[in-house]
Amino acid sequence: MRLGQIFGSNVRRLRKERGLSQEALADEVGLAVTYVGQIERGQRNPTLDVVERFAEVFGVDPLEMLKLPG
Repeated sequence: MRLGQIFGSNVRRLRKERGLSQEALADEVGLAVTYVGQIERGQRNPTLDVVERFAEVFGVDPLEMLKLPG
């Protein structure tokens, strides 16, 4: 699995665990909802800045966003 896919999977998992919609998450990170959806599906490769923004919203270390859950 590619890093972009792992990141997207982690975004989706953390979003659902926190009971957020894609729209609410997009507002929190300051991105378009379509971009968040593309990230979750592994269709976009996020910049390091974007990884940091999601990690900040979820309250996790940015490196955790790039690891397979386990």
